[in-house]
Amino acid sequence: MTKATVADFDQQHPRGQLEEQAARGASALCALGGGADVPVAVIMRNDVTQLEIMRAAAQAGTVIVALNWHGEADEVAAICDDSGAQIVIIHRDLIKAVRPALQGRKVIGVTPGPALCAAYNISPQAAATDPDSPEWSDLVLAHDPLSPREVMRPLMRYTSGSTGRPKGVRRSSGGPRKDFEVVLTRIATEMMRLRPGARYFTAAPIYHSAPSTLTSAALVSEAVSTVIAPKFEPESFLATIEAQKITHVYLVPTMMSRLLKLPDEVKARYDLSSIEFCISTGSPWPHELKTAMIDWWGPVFWESYGATEIGFMTIVSSEEALAKPGTAGRPQMGCTILILDEAGSVLPAGETGEIYARMDAFGSFDYSNDPESRQAAEKHGHCSIGDMGWLDEDGFLFITDRKKDMIISGGANIFPAEIEAVLMQAPFVRDVAVFGAPDAEFGEKIVAAIEPVDGSQPSKEEVAAFLEGKLARFKHPRIIDFHTSLPREDSGKIFKPRLRAPYWEGEGRKI
Repeated sequence: MTKATVADFDQQHPRGQLEEQAARGASALCALGGGADVPVAVIMRNDVTQLEIMRAAAQAGTVIVALNWHGEADEVAAICDDSGAQIVIIHRDLIKAVRPALQGRKVIGVTPGPALCAAYNISPQAAATDPDSPEWSDLVLAHDPLSPREVMRPLMRYTSGSTGRPKGVRRSSGGPRKDFEVVLTRIATEMMRLRPGARYFTAAPIYHSAPSTLTSAALVSEAVSTVIAPKFEPESFLATIEAQKITHVYLVPTMMSRLLKLPDEVKARYDLSSIEFCISTGSPWPHELKTAMIDWWGPVFWESYGATEIGFMTIVSSEEALAKPGTAGRPQMGCTILILDEAGSVLPAGETGEIYARMDAFGSFDYSNDPESRQAAEKHGHCSIGDMGWLDEDGFLFITDRKKDMIISGGANIFPAEIEAVLMQAPFVRDVAVFGAPDAEFGEKIVAAIEPVDGSQPSKEEVAAFLEGKLARFKHPRIIDFHTSLPREDSGKIFKPRLRAPYWEGEGRKI
């Protein structure tokens, strides 16, 4: 069997070498004051060094606070202050933009490699920013491996803030301490079906909860290879699958949509027969998109519904998804799900309400410095993360939308995800965000912000005509805006608050 490796687009190392470097990095973290249970902020794009730091933290018992590298200085400062992180590990080209947030903290620089610089148009000057900060790789070389190793702590994650200010999610420390590596091993074997010799690949940003956890699960086994791309580029993604003989893939629906819109001759150019398993999480996966991917790659797809607070709650196979269109699957790994009405009563199968879940495998959680929000989220020993949905008679979960994203117009509940799924079928739509705007008569009206495919210039009339017969008229957008590009994160998730905010300014109502 070929020995496992870990690679990005700049470097490739034997898997054992990563673990050895991580053991030295664990000693470096402890020497810096970032040992057991100490929060350390990491602001990086995807590269092997980030994986090394994650494994170093696992051995030192450090709590990694992963930050979105797009964050402004005020946002970075707020999260570092809230989490208590006094050590920041950061790609050097990012230092200048957030320098005010770094004052008074220990800053460790990581020089981005050539492929990462090319992917993000980083100049040599920017890559060498702040040369006075110590380089992570130099600190690693200066230390002996840590022994004995500490118990692995879960990473501290901040919610995306799509419905308000980001909240820090910290696994509870009460009760007997569990090594989080045990949880990751269960994810690797029970959920991801990883096996010795498997080759896992993703281009999703590892600062996000799901790709971080799944990548960490792949790294638990020294018999599994891991490949990460600096960013998602559709054709490059296919080329890497063929060249590296990838067996396991993580994708999100936006990435799949971009893959499907490649010309047929490009899609046919690459051999994807090595793929055994592809998992998607994080955002609704329209049934038509799922069917098209299954037709192309075969029944290798699995979808999981989860949340930063709870973990990966459900899973559904390709066969189950085709048999029950729209389902997010059944509970996995001991998860239990309740559907509650506004009074907190449990609803029967088939009725829509707020989704509450409990997953003991991941342990309980706290919101950093916000016990009131944590207490308010729980009913019947289960916690809500703000989604609406229903369970069928067989226990399959169906998600309608975010509770706070739901549009109430003329007394009718309208779910943007349903409208977005239909509009994504239009040949002229690359991406779309649907949300509510204030309306004097109906309370709210529907807005569709559309990013057309390259070279397309659809009209509002074309959009309206496309929706005819596909959605009830009261679900048709009253306002249609076209955007050259929608504001989004690396994962493809759209920043809806930025699109919604101009419509609500001066209304005196929360959005």
